[in-house]
Amino acid sequence: MKRRTFIEKTGILGVAALAPFSSCSQPEQPKYNMGYQLYSIRDEMAKDPIATLKALKAMGYEDFETYGYEAEKDIFYGFKSKEFKTILDDLELTTSSGHFGFSPFLNQSDDEMKRFVDQCIEGAKALNMSYITWPWIAPELRTLDNFKLMAQKLNVIGEQIKPSGLGFAYHNHGFEFEDHNGENGFDIILKETDPSLVKLEMDMYWVMHSSKFTPAELIKNQPKRYVMWHIKDMDKVSRDYTELGNGSIDYLKLLPDPIESGLEFYFIEQGGNYAHNSTKSAEDSANYFKKNLQQLIG
Repeated sequence: MKRRTFIEKTGILGVAALAPFSSCSQPEQPKYNMGYQLYSIRDEMAKDPIATLKALKAMGYEDFETYGYEAEKDIFYGFKSKEFKTILDDLELTTSSGHFGFSPFLNQSDDEMKRFVDQCIEGAKALNMSYITWPWIAPELRTLDNFKLMAQKLNVIGEQIKPSGLGFAYHNHGFEFEDHNGENGFDIILKETDPSLVKLEMDMYWVMHSSKFTPAELIKNQPKRYVMWHIKDMDKVSRDYTELGNGSIDYLKLLPDPIESGLEFYFIEQGGNYAHNSTKSAEDSANYFKKNLQQLIG
């Protein structure tokens, strides 16, 4: 579909025409674009991705992290990757990272993994991403032996991705911090992966939920390696996800130094437990972040 057709179909020209004009000088632009992990609003993305992206843009989100790439078909959210890039361009939005489905390939052959990585590179480059991210492994795979195997594969994938000009990162949950007779998966990942090939995306909710450390303490141990952050809050009672400012994580005190971290991108996220619905939660978190936290990151 041609660029002009996308603009006319989605009403982007109409939205632009209504934008307020001001002759006053604008405040200094934040260093980082406000990002959102699209898994947080997966129900709406499944129904109408273009309308959902327009709504998120109106809330102030500018950059996104994708999920659910259909590698065999080269499809994001029902669109071929190049078509989806056109939609993003017309909306003046970007995707700096994507979560790709590596978990099923952990125990498959190197050739099968290599083929999948090539497909991920194709999709990521089509969207002009900066990072391909390994986000998760299935519960039945969470053994020390599999963490060691995964560390080996992370290095191999990082080596394969590097010539493409893309970066590669691993995103933590809480299971990596679980104790296995004095060892844990996160320590294995840190010790047995090459920092030049495998960067880290810190999910601060899971760090506070399941580890013994603060984000700043982890960063001190591996400075400049945490190139991306996930920022989400924790319900004060259930410890489930909740909207920013509605939970127990005091980000006013907790946010680490982005320079020491090596921060390049951050993504606000809420995987569920919405106070109202996924759209309202995205809006509430955006408003809280802009008012209270954006200036702390720069």
